Amino acid sequence: MTTEPASFPRRHARTQRFTLGAPRAFTVAPDGSRVAFLRSASGTDRAHQLWILDATDGSERLAADPDALLGGAAEELAPEERARRERSREGGAGIVGYATDTALELASFALSGRLFTAELRAGTARELRVPGPVIDPRPAPDGRHIAYVSRGALRLAGAEGEGDRALAEPESESVTYGLAEFVAAEEMSRTRGFWWSPASDRLLVARVDDTPVRRWWISDPAHPGREPQAVAYPAAGTDNADVRLFVIGVDGVRTEVVWDRAGYPYLARVHWSAAGAPLILVQARDQRGQLYLAVDPDSGATRMVHAEEDPHWLELFPGVPCWSPSGQLVRIADEGGARVLAVGERPLTGPQLHVRAVLDVSDSDVLVAASAGEAAAGPEIGEVHVYRVNELGVERVSQEPGVHSAVRAGGVTVLVSSVPDLPGARVQVLRDGKRIATVASHAEHPGMSPRVTLTQGGPRRIPCAVLLPRDYSGDTPLPVLMDPYGGPHGQRVVAAHNPHLTSQWFADQGFAVVVADGRGTPGRSPAWEKAVKDELAAVVLQDQVDALHALAGDFPLDLSRVAIRGWSFGGYLAALAVLRRPDVFHAAVVGAPVTDLRLYDTHYQERYLGHPGEQPEVYRRNSLIDDAGLVDAAEPARPMMIVHGLADDNVVVAHSLRLSSALLAAGRPHEVLPLSGVTHMTPQETVAENLLLLQRDFLRRALHQG
Repeated sequence: MTTEPASFPRRHARTQRFTLGAPRAFTVAPDGSRVAFLRSASGTDRAHQLWILDATDGSERLAADPDALLGGAAEELAPEERARRERSREGGAGIVGYATDTALELASFALSGRLFTAELRAGTARELRVPGPVIDPRPAPDGRHIAYVSRGALRLAGAEGEGDRALAEPESESVTYGLAEFVAAEEMSRTRGFWWSPASDRLLVARVDDTPVRRWWISDPAHPGREPQAVAYPAAGTDNADVRLFVIGVDGVRTEVVWDRAGYPYLARVHWSAAGAPLILVQARDQRGQLYLAVDPDSGATRMVHAEEDPHWLELFPGVPCWSPSGQLVRIADEGGARVLAVGERPLTGPQLHVRAVLDVSDSDVLVAASAGEAAAGPEIGEVHVYRVNELGVERVSQEPGVHSAVRAGGVTVLVSSVPDLPGARVQVLRDGKRIATVASHAEHPGMSPRVTLTQGGPRRIPCAVLLPRDYSGDTPLPVLMDPYGGPHGQRVVAAHNPHLTSQWFADQGFAVVVADGRGTPGRSPAWEKAVKDELAAVVLQDQVDALHALAGDFPLDLSRVAIRGWSFGGYLAALAVLRRPDVFHAAVVGAPVTDLRLYDTHYQERYLGHPGEQPEVYRRNSLIDDAGLVDAAEPARPMMIVHGLADDNVVVAHSLRLSSALLAAGRPHEVLPLSGVTHMTPQETVAENLLLLQRDFLRRALHQG
């Protein structure tokens, strides 16, 4: 008896979008001798293990196995750890994160709220008995101590587990030491709350007091006997958490870091290296001004190193600010219409490159990730490359078309490459530009390759991906499915294989699928991203319409049958499309949408639309609903399927429930699919699988597809 192969939706869900088994989270030893990384044992195993690769011979060995360390027991996560994983969109299990000392001799990590260490040369791992639940354990640079957070306190233990004690204890239930507040983790990509000094004698520690933040309650209607969960959620226009920063010695001596917290309340970045004083980046609430401040760790006083202002907003970037080894400030800035790398006061790149992240800074150069700028000779649609930059010029490290990133230390570079023609990512270990090893991937093969065309549409040259059924012969026009994210920080048109798999599956169901990255999406120019200021709805929707109509001249698109689907910002855009442009869009799948923009968080929403108390009309015209119901809904009414996880603490289900009420009041056809126990990530296998099938069936009905 032969077994039918699992469907794509099931394999896609079981493999967490074919990411399980792929190596990730690389750390290179400062002498270039070895590389630490995480990888699960197979393409369906969620439990990540800690591995070491020997850079001299390319051999790999297991450094820590969560199954062995837990004795086969299932993981139990504390609420704080669940929240951290939700903020970072971490759907894996086992060792999902680790930290090491400077020499890459000692690693620490948490499993089931317990503290474990691994001696990376010896290959031994063990538990240290300390108070739990343990959150974010990090060894000191010299490997002699491990700091971690437990029940809101920052604690310190010796590397053998001895002498455990609290360095800072919360004064109330609303206070934590050493953890990132909600908006820092969700919107600033700052997931940490403490940082070791290079000398291992003290730490910078964030103190977060959530007392000012409004409480929301996330309940589980499927289990009415359970108490609702309190969430400190700073909605647009309301109070943020009070965030302070302290220098705390291993002897417990505490000094507060002083800056104008009233004028610059957001602690966005912290950097502490041997190249200079501790460095912090603080932002004004409207994000139009920010300061780079050097900290005197003895007194807590700060001095301004650099200040920036922008009439729209100031973006935050991975890897910066930091000091170069010679003590110069390294930053990414929007200057002269381009996104440039600056070292000291001098820009080292120009409009040829759109710099996206700083990956490493050495004595001789800066390693960056960048896409082609507006002034580049030709379009590299969806490509991101790794470059070496110094005062002599720019050299591209990654060569083949695709999306590349890297980690570097000790003359060794780990280059991670995703390309259009091959599934997954290839990981090469390079020394002096030559490959010395590869890191094996155990990820499953998707069983198909997307039939994707990367192109540009309309006079604004909107980046687009068009996917047709793999068996399409070109005889008749196809119903269209727009499949965007379409908003800030969400690039979907990429020159890589796996990101297009779900779109290809929908194409194989009989659709021409179009993915368009209009204004507001990343990767092109500062002006492109900032065109959405105060006009989020009109701009992003117009670009979807323009891309669709431009592509219809070159592809077999049936413009009488056009649907749109999306999740999160994409869900907002999908609902926006059928409500305001029903002449173009005939049905929508609306996943976890933000509907009343006043109900989303401060740092995100105020960046694009200002303060709702100062600009209420801006919020109204960009929202799908307000207190009076639907905003600017046009006729005719189009069918919608609204999908939302009831446990979502990022885009709470109130958004969809209020949209449904407004649609009902207006007599608009729609379906609501509530997902019990599901968060914004929808990690559950059966939920993720059936969501694809239900969306397909709805779209077929709505577009009267055969």
